[in-house]
Amino acid sequence: MSGRLRVVGLGPGNPEQMTFQARTVLAGASDLFGYRAYLERLKPEPGQTHHVSDNREELARAKAALAMAASGKDVAIVSGGDAGVFAMGAAVCEAIEGAPDALHQIDLEIVPGITAMLAVAARAGAPLGNDFCALSLSDNLKPWELIEARLRAACGAGFVLALYNPTSRARPWQLARAFEILQAQLPLETPVIFGRAVGRSVESVAIVTLQAAAQEKADMATCIIVGSAETRIISRAGLPPLVYSPRSSFRPAR
Repeated sequence: MSGRLRVVGLGPGNPEQMTFQARTVLAGASDLFGYRAYLERLKPEPGQTHHVSDNREELARAKAALAMAASGKDVAIVSGGDAGVFAMGAAVCEAIEGAPDALHQIDLEIVPGITAMLAVAARAGAPLGNDFCALSLSDNLKPWELIEARLRAACGAGFVLALYNPTSRARPWQLARAFEILQAQLPLETPVIFGRAVGRSVESVAIVTLQAAAQEKADMATCIIVGSAETRIISRAGLPPLVYSPRSSFRPAR
């Protein structure tokens, strides 16, 4: 099988935050597959074809790219952030798992990128300086009851939380419910960071307490970091505050 399939993370949106490896792979691909907003970040190379699809067509996109790679072409699928974090890496693996055995031998590489929570954390300080976990609040592919259970478990374990896919027009109430759960389990002064489109020209970052956290502060371009009970805010005169989670933990396990 002479073709290749690369799954590439583009980073959070700033061209300077795309890795050299990602640039090299994309420049050498004959065909690029991806959601329109991600492909629009890239100028086609001479002779290169872009295949645009809707944001909810991940598995179909993965299958189409896999078939084209099997035909002998050098194909890349792009994702925002990191391809393996709530992105196309898992969709491609799912497509391969359900494909005929011959396609299991495809030359596949997952090319990492800077994921949203890392970009947001860097803007705020070091909120991920101790143990953390990432959760998607989208219940499109898993039941909301499972999301609630995982939120409670993560809070109970003392993790800092990075919340992906916090809200959308089709999911208008879930983030408010998530904040209710968090407010019941964490100190109300816990820092919460809303990072919207970090790395792009429309970037905005807001740091509030958990008590003041509200659904209206977020959209699908937002990644939210919720501190643990140990996360701290350092006020600085004339400068944005720093949010960090100390490297040491003395909170007793439950």
